[in-house]
Amino acid sequence: MQKVTMYYKQTCPYCVRAEKLLRERGVADFEKISIDTNREQRAAMIERSGGRTTVPQIFIGHEHVGGCDDLMALDREGKLVTMLGA
Repeated sequence: MQKVTMYYKQTCPYCVRAEKLLRERGVADFEKISIDTNREQRAAMIERSGGRTTVPQIFIGHEHVGGCDDLMALDREGKLVTMLGA
C-alpha cells in the first residue's frame, strides 16, 4: 500500500471526512501532520501542494491528491483504491 500523508487541522470537518474515507478504504495507518500551531508544517504543506492553503491536503505516495472533495471524487470514479494499492 502507498504511503498516505494528510495535513490537517483538529477542528476541520473535511479532515474528519477524509480520514473516515481513507480508513473505509483500508488505510489503517497514515501520516497526519497538524498545521494548527506549526507554521513550518503549514509552509511545507503550501509548498508541497502547489500553493493550496486549505485543509486537508492529501498525498498518496508522492502524488498530491488535493483536499477532501478531490479524494471523494477519486473514490466515486473508482480510482482511489487503485492509487492506494499502486
